[in-house]
Amino acid sequence: MSWQAYIDTSLVGTGHIDKAAIISAAGDSAWAASGGFQLKPEEMKAIAAILSGDDGARDKAFTEGLFICGQRYVMPRAEDGSIYARSGRLGVAIAKTKQAIVVGHHGETQIAGNATLTVEALADYLIGQSY
Repeated sequence: MSWQAYIDTSLVGTGHIDKAAIISAAGDSAWAASGGFQLKPEEMKAIAAILSGDDGARDKAFTEGLFICGQRYVMPRAEDGSIYARSGRLGVAIAKTKQAIVVGHHGETQIAGNATLTVEALADYLIGQSY
């Protein structure tokens, strides 16, 4: 399956995610993304740093917010290779695999817990496939 197919089928196709991206674990490139959901290079680097255990990057995101596609999200949770952040009723769930980072966005009508489970399920699958 192509990286874009994971976005279209395993994330957005579930109905729990409205936009998504898969980026490299280093945060230096986007492998696939939904239309109109393009993370900026500095956003990818910040996510990768947080998920790699950089306490300074994590603390900065806790105090200043996590930026996704130019929008600020409050980050209440960043632990064990995953991040969850909200902006009003919108939210993002992020999970790291060995080689990739899965970013899923949910809209106002979608349930945050379902979005998180969807992103984490794909990440677990990719880990099982040595990605």
